[in-house]
Amino acid sequence: MNFIDLGLNNKILKSLEEMGFEKPTLIQEQVIPHILKSKKDIVGLAQTGTGKTAAFGLPILEQININKKNIQSLILCPTRELCLQITNDIKNFSRYMPNISVEPVYGGAGIENQIKAIRKTQLVVATPGRLLDLIKRKAADISSIQYLVLDEADIMLNMGFKEELDAILATAPKNRQTLLFSATMPDEVAQIASNYMKDPVEIIAGRKNSGAENIEHLYFMVSARDKYLALKRIVDYYPEIYGIIFCRTRAGTQEIADKMIKDGYNAESLHGDLSQVQREYVMRKFREKNLQILVATDIAARGLDVKDLTHVINYDIPDESEVYTHRSGRTGRIGKTGISITIINMKEKYKIKQIERTVKKKLTETKVPNGRDICAQQLLHQIDRVKTVKIDNDQIVPYMPIIQEKLASLDRDELLKHFVSLEFNHFLDYYKNTPDLTPVKHEIKKEVEYKNKKKGIREWGQASFSYLIINLGKKDKMLPTRIIGIINQCTRNRNIKLGNIDINDDTSRIQVENSFVGEVCNALIGYKFGSKKIKVKMEEQTMGKN
Repeated sequence: MNFIDLGLNNKILKSLEEMGFEKPTLIQEQVIPHILKSKKDIVGLAQTGTGKTAAFGLPILEQININKKNIQSLILCPTRELCLQITNDIKNFSRYMPNISVEPVYGGAGIENQIKAIRKTQLVVATPGRLLDLIKRKAADISSIQYLVLDEADIMLNMGFKEELDAILATAPKNRQTLLFSATMPDEVAQIASNYMKDPVEIIAGRKNSGAENIEHLYFMVSARDKYLALKRIVDYYPEIYGIIFCRTRAGTQEIADKMIKDGYNAESLHGDLSQVQREYVMRKFREKNLQILVATDIAARGLDVKDLTHVINYDIPDESEVYTHRSGRTGRIGKTGISITIINMKEKYKIKQIERTVKKKLTETKVPNGRDICAQQLLHQIDRVKTVKIDNDQIVPYMPIIQEKLASLDRDELLKHFVSLEFNHFLDYYKNTPDLTPVKHEIKKEVEYKNKKKGIREWGQASFSYLIINLGKKDKMLPTRIIGIINQCTRNRNIKLGNIDINDDTSRIQVENSFVGEVCNALIGYKFGSKKIKVKMEEQTMGKN
């Protein structure tokens, strides 16, 4: 099948040809004809990088009424980067349709200019917060929209846009066609579909909530103190890496990027503390492959449309398994292969099982490369570069006599040794006698005393504890005994060793012995207490004596 078969007009087809679009992707094959021929709502499930923007953008452009200068189509997305990316794509698709106008609307930019821009615009691409602000100011009229697109719906909900989405969806006309696109289908997204869509057709490109088929999933377990050393070894083991390293916080992102730059890596950071000019500069460098490694937060990386990524590295494992799907989906796009790597410490291993259930794939535990492994990879890479380097005979031949004279005293083996040593000595020196980073069991054993006010003092002996945080607190009428009862009921195991239980207004911190952490997390996640679904995350610090 090609784009002509989908029923698109010649102006759009000409744009697609100039942009290098040859054949539609799976999601495009299914969605484009549906929007052109039917007014039924759609829930489209596909990984990042499968061509979702063209899937909804092309048929909407096909049906825009160029004689009307009101907002006919609204596309909602989570971040300004994605907002600008979608806008740019649609402008490129419609380059031969001069009577069509598309404008981005997002926070962090002058609102007055945006108000002026959308007065005669037919298609608006917006972030939820800024659009709702414009609606409240009566500056944006969406009462006549025919198409409402929710792109990256799961990410919008993860970012806390549920109230804004509810308000916008309630304002939109009832006879619109709603098109929801998401890489995953958590309960919150299903609820949006249930509340605001009419018998939607579900179109799945791949398996629901699964990772791309051509991505290899690996994880490395190390002691927390060795995470950065492990990261460097992994990057050095893949000399041709072109990838993103994901960190949880802005500060952590900047810290890792600074360390990598100091250690000689071609890396930069991307996070919310950068100015828009800085962000655009970094993203442009990365897209143009003048930057090998991008260290980023999840939110900052949204809208960064980059092809041919070889690796995604989770320096911080995400709390939500769906976020892992989004991260890993940035590599292995459209027929390419990719590698998704996660670095964890020992108390985070339970999260691997959660991710495996979400992506429906096995994550392979892999040993951190040692110095010999890394040097062998780097040496092979260097030799491959020499074999494939382009030789300009006109430039080199005049210098051959002097080169031969200078190297005449070296036989073939000596010449090869000198050649290798010139570029390779720093790797040999750096990784000489480096220790194995694989953790040993005794590292996680610490003596911990546990004091319970009702039961007196008990000792668990050789054990270490971690804090789990759940989204139930005083407002939910939580008491320590009630929390213990919930854990007993969920796990059906009355031998689980618990420590302190600290109850705040909205959350509770529960100290759980490490060998039971995975069991407790797996049992609690998704368990319903009344109408509330329990969410669990782990506090970073491992506790000692209490």
